[in-house]
Amino acid sequence: MSEVILLGDEAIARGAIDAGISAAFAYPGTPSTEIYQAIADYAKEHSLPVRGMWSCNEKVALEEGVGVSYAGRRVMVSMKHVGLNVAADPFMNLAVSGTHGGLVLAVADDPSMHSSQNEQDSRYFADFAMVPCLEPADQQQCYDFTREAFDLSEKLQVPVLLRLVTRLAHSRSKVTLAAPRPPNEARYVDDPSRFILLPGNARRAYANLVEKQKALQEYSEAHPVNALTLREGKRAGILVSGLAWNYLQEALGESINDYNLLRIGCYPLPVKKIRQLLDASSELWIIEEGYPFIERYVSALGLMRELPIRGKLTGNLPRTGELSQDAIKRCFGLPVGVGLEIPGLADVLVGRPPVLCDKCPHSDAYIAINEVIAEFAPNTRVMGDIGCYTLGAMAPYKGIHACLCMGASIGMAIGASHAGMTPSLCVIGDGTFTHSGMAPLLDAARDNTNIKVFILDNSIIAMTGGQPTMATDEEVVDLVAGLGVPRAHIRIVVPSPHKKAHTVATLREELSYTGLSVIIARRACVNYAKEIKDIKEARELKREIKVVPA
Repeated sequence: MSEVILLGDEAIARGAIDAGISAAFAYPGTPSTEIYQAIADYAKEHSLPVRGMWSCNEKVALEEGVGVSYAGRRVMVSMKHVGLNVAADPFMNLAVSGTHGGLVLAVADDPSMHSSQNEQDSRYFADFAMVPCLEPADQQQCYDFTREAFDLSEKLQVPVLLRLVTRLAHSRSKVTLAAPRPPNEARYVDDPSRFILLPGNARRAYANLVEKQKALQEYSEAHPVNALTLREGKRAGILVSGLAWNYLQEALGESINDYNLLRIGCYPLPVKKIRQLLDASSELWIIEEGYPFIERYVSALGLMRELPIRGKLTGNLPRTGELSQDAIKRCFGLPVGVGLEIPGLADVLVGRPPVLCDKCPHSDAYIAINEVIAEFAPNTRVMGDIGCYTLGAMAPYKGIHACLCMGASIGMAIGASHAGMTPSLCVIGDGTFTHSGMAPLLDAARDNTNIKVFILDNSIIAMTGGQPTMATDEEVVDLVAGLGVPRAHIRIVVPSPHKKAHTVATLREELSYTGLSVIIARRACVNYAKEIKDIKEARELKREIKVVPA
């Protein structure tokens, strides 16, 4: 055994490697990105036979993982919480078909929305799919739970969801490692019919999933992480889960020993232990990071309360944002320390929202777009998307006026066009385009919808640390043409100050055309020049056809 200092994400990665995975798949997204990156880096450094890739989106990543599981090997799939929305179709159906080789889905939630559109709680997805969920409280549990999750997945033939949050994913602590196990040998599933979800097969498979619930419940009730401590006499109780345990300890200190206590880190909820806690307690605090998931169950949506409950539904804890020690102290009626106050400090330290990098090609793209659309309609709206270029919504550009989810820009522009908005424009990055922008563009091409699609091709996924895109340069042109957009209206511009005149003239021409136009703003990200060069060279090597003499 050895000790290392790891991020929560890195602890999950190392746990997966030591659990004997044969492959890993992911789509980058904060705060989950480092999980796959750490797997890939460690496997490369130690020449491990772990295959995998950055996938074009989360749905594909999970389906690739299912293929590995089908072949009997272990696989880690990772994504952020909103990525699980994209992967929901295979996730829900995989719960029905079940797994063969162990499949663990690590999902990183983002309370306070540090870099996300919502605060979604992935425990609801596990509950919806009726599969187990493990929720680590620290980096050691990230490592241990990951290894355990693979064993559980193979024992009960179900996917296991591993839920962590931003503060755990991106903080470091000491982790004690255990001896690694070897990977499984490849072996196809004995009964392929359970993976063929025709209604007759699916009914049997769903019945099997329902039957597994008793075993999952027993597993949760017996799990040592779901630890119940009851004190003598009738006293107040606390139910706490996952990372919130750390906040609770810091907030209450030694006085935590005055309460009945149930810690939860394994789901489904240990109903018998919760019943014991309720029976032994005079009142109950429920402390959890994310949605009031446990509180809603325990209090029956707040309609039936056997004893006073204090939590997020009651307003004792905030419904939005991350938990904190101070929030918990206020909940328990404890004094909160006063922070440092320096007169005039607020005038000096002002909020600094993120902005586009200096010399970013997206800046020049927005300058040109804003100049041209002002000539056509001063109140024109531009549908935006997810990526670095989302920062174009900020001053001085204010270049996009909507940003819903990955790939939504093109679909929203189509809808706005049908509603009478002219011109109808949208902006999407090269990475987001291959993630989920191609399908709506196919709609627009079939209908020749009068929208103008700006694909900002900077040759890399820069927002999450420089992962490779699925397509760049002429590959993007070929994809767009293959979807049915006439090449005459696929225009290439270079977003830079000295090419601005050509960019503006091109935009004017396409805005004057009634029909679908795709304008590709092609200029590599200035911060990842070396990485982009290396990625393109590696792609060229993979494309080489090696002729072996007979």
